[in-house]
Amino acid sequence: MDEQLTRLGTVLVVWAHPDDETYLVGGLSAALTDAGQRVVCVTATRGEAGGTDPDLADIRTAELDTALAMLGVREHHWLDYPDGGCASVDEEAAAVRLRAVVDKIRPDTVITFGPDGYTGHPDHQAVSRWVDLAVTPDVRLLHAVSVEHRVDPGLDEDYGVFELGRPRVCADDELAVLLHLDGALLDRKIAALLAQESQTAGLVAAVGLPRFRAWVATEALAEPVGKRVGP
Repeated sequence: MDEQLTRLGTVLVVWAHPDDETYLVGGLSAALTDAGQRVVCVTATRGEAGGTDPDLADIRTAELDTALAMLGVREHHWLDYPDGGCASVDEEAAAVRLRAVVDKIRPDTVITFGPDGYTGHPDHQAVSRWVDLAVTPDVRLLHAVSVEHRVDPGLDEDYGVFELGRPRVCADDELAVLLHLDGALLDRKIAALLAQESQTAGLVAAVGLPRFRAWVATEALAEPVGKRVGP
């Protein structure tokens, strides 16, 4: 396995909603678990605001369980905060809960959103702040970022992906991890995304599976900007 992945060690990924983990680091998670490295996932909400079905929280819970199994991720923690309400959660209290997970897992690397929230979603931005408060400077922190040459800007615009805000854009030499997925690894990521059909089926039907595959085939992570101050 590539040295950039080996040196990540034990990895804790922290996200806001079910499917964030697969869209942003599904391929990375599969590659790490295939190599025997430990990947642990934390999800802040059940994603109940992501549709109109009154049972959506249960649906997305089951979908995420299936997706994580496909990616080889066997350890998962729910925080059970309200979808769409993370910005109103007491940040110190959320950070204390995350710190307990960090103390238990003792990760070498924590991966989450940057302060931009990748898409500008307030829940994403809140999770980023909680992680900043929870993780000490001796743990490597990486943020999901965008590459300079967007794969499919037309799809981004047509479906309002960045309607609330845009991610930090990094040149290749600024990246800590850059994966261009193909073959079996991309197949695994696509399968995990399709398993979360309440969120992906409509988009795949609209744009077609080949275009969707190309759109999610790049994963990029970078060190935070500026000096970190831990808890």
